[in-house]
Amino acid sequence: MGAAAATMLLPGVALAQYPDKPIKLIVPYSPGGTTDIMARTLQEPLSKALGQTVIVDNKAGAAGAIGTRQVATAPADGYTLIFGNNGPSAITPLIQKDAGYDPIKDFAPVSLVSIAPLTLVVHPSVPANNIKELIAWAKTQPGGVDYASAGAGSLGHLATELLAKEAGIKLNHVPYKGQAPTTMAVLNGEVKLLLTTSSDTQDAAVKSGKLKLLGVSTPQPSPLMPGAPTIGQSLPGYETVVWFGILAPAGTPAPVIDRLNAAIRTVLSDAEIQKKFMGYGCIATASTPQQFAAMIAAEVPKWKSVVATANITTQ
Repeated sequence: MGAAAATMLLPGVALAQYPDKPIKLIVPYSPGGTTDIMARTLQEPLSKALGQTVIVDNKAGAAGAIGTRQVATAPADGYTLIFGNNGPSAITPLIQKDAGYDPIKDFAPVSLVSIAPLTLVVHPSVPANNIKELIAWAKTQPGGVDYASAGAGSLGHLATELLAKEAGIKLNHVPYKGQAPTTMAVLNGEVKLLLTTSSDTQDAAVKSGKLKLLGVSTPQPSPLMPGAPTIGQSLPGYETVVWFGILAPAGTPAPVIDRLNAAIRTVLSDAEIQKKFMGYGCIATASTPQQFAAMIAAEVPKWKSVVATANITTQ
């Protein structure tokens, strides 16, 4: 009976000692991108906050599905986490039928890490200086208006289709391979419109008048784009937030989630970390596990509807 009682106490003992070995933080992309850079910025301070080594491990492929699937099937013990974003953690399974995981059922959200707006820019030849004028002009174009995205199924693709749906305008999708070519496409006039995350190239083009910035996609004006109106001001209800966050496998014990959440909050409260994230075009933003879970739970059906309406597929 004594042995049985001791065995029953073991899980509690393990939780009390968490973490007692290195934690693997999977980045579902190749090194060098924004997601990877943010994860590596958090690596050392998060290790200190947890008192245990955090290892950033890149598992790229299938638009983030490979690395995300690895975490979905990992032991639910808090030692394998995913540094996710809207793409693999909400959108990819809606488009890739063989993604191999459910974005809601297979994960336990830990905390948001950062958020950012998408920016809506147009070529100077477009006779519009705000969202209302853009919508009015687009409605006069019988063939629709061409827009660029970083690829079929990307957040920019879905966010622009959502814009077209809610504004009642026809927009024609022109996919490119990555964000950099999309900026060049709208600069060169190959397309007229682009809704994407900001970049140094885009910012410079806006400042020089080579592109017109019409708005940001977040519900409130963004400190990353001072003075830019929100799209929702002219199109009530429209919003798209680019988010990055950390998730664990479903079934991870609540005390483990809470321990991780507390560490993330501590790290993101540091002014130097916040400054670095601003340099990456993101705003350091922590949340409770419940807030993060609610955010994903609301986002998945929203994008599922867009995918169905626009018949978006990558296969």
